[in-house]
Amino acid sequence: MIVLKFLKIVLLMSIIFLAACDGFKVNSTRSDSLLNETESQAGEENEKIVLDFWTFWGSEDRRPIIDSIINDFNESHDEIEVHHTYVPWSDIWTKNLASIAAGDPPDIIINDINTVKLRAEKGQIEPVTEFVDKDTKSRFFEQMMEASTYNDEVYALPFNTDTQILFYNDDHFTEVGLPAGQAPATWEELDEYGDTLDITSEDGGTFERVGFYPLVGAQAPVWITNALGQNYITEDKEISIDVPDVKETFEWILNSQNKYGKKQLDSINSQFENAQQDPFMAGNLSMMVQNANYYVELRDYAEDLNFKVAPLPEKEPGSGHTSVGGGFVAEVPKGAANPEASYKFIEFLTNYDSQLYWAENNFDLVAHKEAGEAAANSEAFNEKDQEVYNMMIENMDDTLLTPQPSGAPDYVNSINPIFEGIVAGSKSVDGGLSEAQTELERLMEIEK
Repeated sequence: MIVLKFLKIVLLMSIIFLAACDGFKVNSTRSDSLLNETESQAGEENEKIVLDFWTFWGSEDRRPIIDSIINDFNESHDEIEVHHTYVPWSDIWTKNLASIAAGDPPDIIINDINTVKLRAEKGQIEPVTEFVDKDTKSRFFEQMMEASTYNDEVYALPFNTDTQILFYNDDHFTEVGLPAGQAPATWEELDEYGDTLDITSEDGGTFERVGFYPLVGAQAPVWITNALGQNYITEDKEISIDVPDVKETFEWILNSQNKYGKKQLDSINSQFENAQQDPFMAGNLSMMVQNANYYVELRDYAEDLNFKVAPLPEKEPGSGHTSVGGGFVAEVPKGAANPEASYKFIEFLTNYDSQLYWAENNFDLVAHKEAGEAAANSEAFNEKDQEVYNMMIENMDDTLLTPQPSGAPDYVNSINPIFEGIVAGSKSVDGGLSEAQTELERLMEIEK
């Protein structure tokens, strides 16, 4: 009996011991699980969001500047890291669309400002309205912010822009008795100055120096916009091509072409392809309208050239010095993994410090108004730099962007050949403008 009681006690103690051991194992397993979960959560918290940023800035001048801005962002943001991917200009747009279609787009891309609305309409970019505050919107030139908005939704932030201005050789002015530093104010004065600046060959058959021809540097649409004081396709889809102002524009261009001869003018235009033959730098051309960024070429290749810059002359007094511009934006492609994180970088890329740094180091007209104004008077620029940059800033008051209309995104390829036909003489002014008006109305009707 005593032995039996002893065995029962031993068995009971064994059961208690085994239960305790099992409990220890359960608690130990749970502790290990909690430890692993905590470590995993800590790892997730410390893991950065990595963003892929596509640009076409791969040159030795621009790539170091954008990479420096990216480094500044990465050093100031613990939770996000931006990687820069350079894609050549010729490939970046098609590769972007292909990546969106494949569901693997970049997180941020630099894209054309005049086609933001088209991409928004087609669902190719993410809206960022919820992240944009009022102060951020007010940073930029008004027309650039408007071009980045579609149906009251913000789809991009403007990065940089450009504008067309008049360049003229001030030494030529002094040489022929024209007032130095005083640019022509109207088309009539342009013609008068041009006639005075012309130098013909001894036999009178050619021109050794061309005073001014409208289509050296600028293209016909620049002068059409200047004459109209608005785009020839308005925001309300009104089309102004077959109208008196545009007819007079082409007649003015053709009169100038007849004076110089098409063969000589074609030769002058072809010389711009090589800086060593550039006719303005060489002194064979006295005045021309060109994208303001042309200044960088003059600064780098013709430092002794005494030139000035001015707004585009008016068609007639009071009609306005309207110019044309373009530019680029930073946007989030459709399907990007983390639009909010992408926007944080876009906001940084377009803030005052980043934009001023870009402007000073690239001599590029930035979209941030205050940064541009600061750059115009920056000690990083010499006196001539400041003169030209200030002109660029001032000219933005008269500069229109040319957003591509929905329904006719490829209208330029339909209309420009008609304009070229008028200039080449294969189409009459009246016939060509009537054709262009009809073609645009047809394209816009497709949208309706």
